[in-house]
Amino acid sequence: MPVPWFLLSLALGRSPGVLPLERLIGPQNTAHCSPGLSCHLWDGDVLCLPGTIEPPPGPVLVPTRLQTELVLRCYHETDCDLCVRVDVQLAVHGHWAKPEDEEEFGGASDPEPREPSNASLQSQVVLSFQAYPTARCVLLEVQVPASLVRSGQSVGSVVFDCFEAALGGEVQIWSYTQPRYQKELNFTQKLPAALPWLNLSADGDNMRLVLDVSEEQRFSLSLYWDQVQGPPKPRWQRNMTGPQNFTLNHTELVPCLCIQVWPMEPDAIRTNLCPFREDPRAHRNLWRASRLQLLPPLGWRIDAPCSLPAEAALCWRAPGGGPCQPLVPPLPRENITVNKAFGFPLLKGHPNLCVQVISWEKLQLEECLWADSLGPLKDDMLLVETRGPQDNRSLCALEPSGCTPLPSRASTRAARLGEQLLGDLQSGQCEQLWDDGLGVLWACPMDKYIHKRWALVWLACLLFAAMLLLLFLLKKDHVKAAARVRRVLLLYSADNAGFERLASVLASVLCQLPLRVTVDLWSRRELSAQGPLAWFHAQRRQTLQEGGVVVLLFSPGAVALCREWLQDGASAPRAHAPHDAFAASLSCVLPDFLQGRAPGRYLGACFDRLLHPDAVPSLFRTVPIFSLPTQLPDFLEALQGPGAPRPGRLRERAEHVSQALQKALDGCFPLPGVPGPRCRMGPGAGDLT
Repeated sequence: MPVPWFLLSLALGRSPGVLPLERLIGPQNTAHCSPGLSCHLWDGDVLCLPGTIEPPPGPVLVPTRLQTELVLRCYHETDCDLCVRVDVQLAVHGHWAKPEDEEEFGGASDPEPREPSNASLQSQVVLSFQAYPTARCVLLEVQVPASLVRSGQSVGSVVFDCFEAALGGEVQIWSYTQPRYQKELNFTQKLPAALPWLNLSADGDNMRLVLDVSEEQRFSLSLYWDQVQGPPKPRWQRNMTGPQNFTLNHTELVPCLCIQVWPMEPDAIRTNLCPFREDPRAHRNLWRASRLQLLPPLGWRIDAPCSLPAEAALCWRAPGGGPCQPLVPPLPRENITVNKAFGFPLLKGHPNLCVQVISWEKLQLEECLWADSLGPLKDDMLLVETRGPQDNRSLCALEPSGCTPLPSRASTRAARLGEQLLGDLQSGQCEQLWDDGLGVLWACPMDKYIHKRWALVWLACLLFAAMLLLLFLLKKDHVKAAARVRRVLLLYSADNAGFERLASVLASVLCQLPLRVTVDLWSRRELSAQGPLAWFHAQRRQTLQEGGVVVLLFSPGAVALCREWLQDGASAPRAHAPHDAFAASLSCVLPDFLQGRAPGRYLGACFDRLLHPDAVPSLFRTVPIFSLPTQLPDFLEALQGPGAPRPGRLRERAEHVSQALQKALDGCFPLPGVPGPRCRMGPGAGDLT
């Protein structure tokens, strides 16, 4: 009957223990024997003719015991049949014949006498198998070397693989030799009617368990932890009917997790499987699930689902995050029995003493178990005293580099404080932790030496802080000067060449205050590449992020554009020049004014001779509107914000700017009847000289 890949075997004979069935690949029968013996399986079956019993001519090999085991014979990956393996124990019976004995009893002498010292034994062993309606006999030749020939002594066994059998049948097996020297051995066994097959396969990170039974069969399934010490620990058990699928989470896998299944019948045989004993994930989960527990006053216990091949030892952990150092000389290690209390032979506990759990020379667990009850780690020095013959003793201090002898000329911390530590030990300031007659462990406090060291550290920190403060004061003026340079974005409508000349002059003189001024007249290349709207968006965002201000320079043309936007909405009624940033900016400027975000971000300005402030639309008068050059001092103070210079210096700057603006106004927009120079654009147009 074909069966799945992973199987659970039945318990055979009297033993309740169950192992997974072994898989034999291929249809060939095979035989193998114990070390020292040689054996050969005849090809094909032989006739089952036991014959009559004959007296042995001397030492002969005879079968003494039969054992069977269920295995699987697999022809393909998943095509397997149940098969019975037979194990025949062999022994030597009889003695070599002696001439005088033969004469005394009238027996015939051996025509070819053999020397006992050089003779080996050879025997033909027949295995007869009957399971209705099948009957088979096979012949095994076994040879025993002379060194193993001792009368009455077992010489080993020969194993035959295997006789195929059917579930629910009864098998009978006989074993005898040819010729026969004793009564044949026989063995009868009834196989169960059905086996609950278990198929275990990977399901991603988890494991899938498939139980293959008949639709109406009722059975029980149990998961348990198989314990080396004590009875198994059940995890859960369920009663079910028919085929079932289960998923075992990968975090629940441990080496001792076993599965048991049995039909719900009286005296049912139970099938077991423990498939995770060699699974690396199960071993990792076991250590993750293991916990060290504190047992007052100085005991400890490790709780784990399964037994652990590990040892426990004490170590010393110093503050600072370094590794826990094994004690020198080491205290004896304890072999771990899980869920059992242990204790170390200490006279007194210390928060720096920790327990390490080591498996196969690898550190698995480490806990400073007594830190909760004894407080945090202390900066104590552990001194190891070793006693020799004639009351000789030596001392060393346990440090990360090893155990430093005291006194010593090394450059370690313990060597520098060696004399003081020896004095503390003699004066009784050190605490005794352990004493076994050959060695003593002392914990000496280091607090008073730490205080001296920290005093020097604090002095160095104060000196460093003073130097930083001095550097800060020296650079304070430079920082303030840099903070006063404010960014200004100047927007205007290019009504004509004369107004563009005025805007250029205003931007030039503002740059000398100092202010960082941005105007489209100086950025024609970027304006052409990006477009007026994108250029304005970028400049406005940068100006406002840096705490700057946007200046709207109003002219008759600018006022007309504003009114068009206010009357007609976002769709301007007429096209504008490609470099007219003012017209493009209104799509962003107007929302700021309409939503009340303009105060503090925007300023307005106009020239006395060209536009009265009252002509500016009322929406824009929510921010200050300055008339230039009449209100120039107030305009400059508003531009520079909180970092504006003193009033005297501000008046000087305002006068300088006023002269430059007045000169440009007279040149480009002379009063009626007053001749003036022509308004120039180009190099030097904004020069104040």
